[in-house]
Amino acid sequence: MEDDVDRLIAAWQHERPDLDVSPMHVLSRVTRLALHLDRARKDAFEDQGLEPSEFDVLSALRRAGEPYQLSPGQLVQETLVTSGTMTNRVDRLVRKELVDRLPDPADRRGVQVRLTSQGREAVDGALDALLMAEKKLLAGLTPAEATQLADALRKLSQPFDR
Repeated sequence: MEDDVDRLIAAWQHERPDLDVSPMHVLSRVTRLALHLDRARKDAFEDQGLEPSEFDVLSALRRAGEPYQLSPGQLVQETLVTSGTMTNRVDRLVRKELVDRLPDPADRRGVQVRLTSQGREAVDGALDALLMAEKKLLAGLTPAEATQLADALRKLSQPFDR
C-alpha cells in the first residue's frame, strides 16, 4: 500500500541516490499527520469560538483542577510560550470572559488566572469535539497498533520533554 510519502521518497532516491532518505519514512509522515491534526483542532475549536492557542491556555487551567487557576508563569511552563505571548493570550481570554485575572493572595504583585464558568464550558466542548476528531484520525489503527505507535512516539519525543 503506497502513500504520498512513498512517492516523495522514491523521487528523492531517484534524484539523490547518494543520500540516505530513511528518516523521511517516519518524519515526513509525522509532519503530514501534524497538518491534518492542526486542521482537525481548528475545526473542533471553531464551534466554541476558540483558537488553538486559546484552547491551550484554557485546557491548562482546566487540567489544574479546582479552582482552575494558575499563575501566568505556570501557564507559560504548561504551554511552552513566552511570557509576552501569554500576556496577549490571557488578555484575549479576559475580553471573551473565558478567564479572570485575580490578585495572588501569596504575592501582592502577582496575579492568578482563573477559568470562568463560560471558559469551562468552552474548553469542555472543544475537548469533546477534539477527541471525536482524533478518534477519526486514528480509525485506521487497531487498539494494539495505536498503543504501539504511542509507545514509539513517546520514545522518540522523550529527549525533548522537560
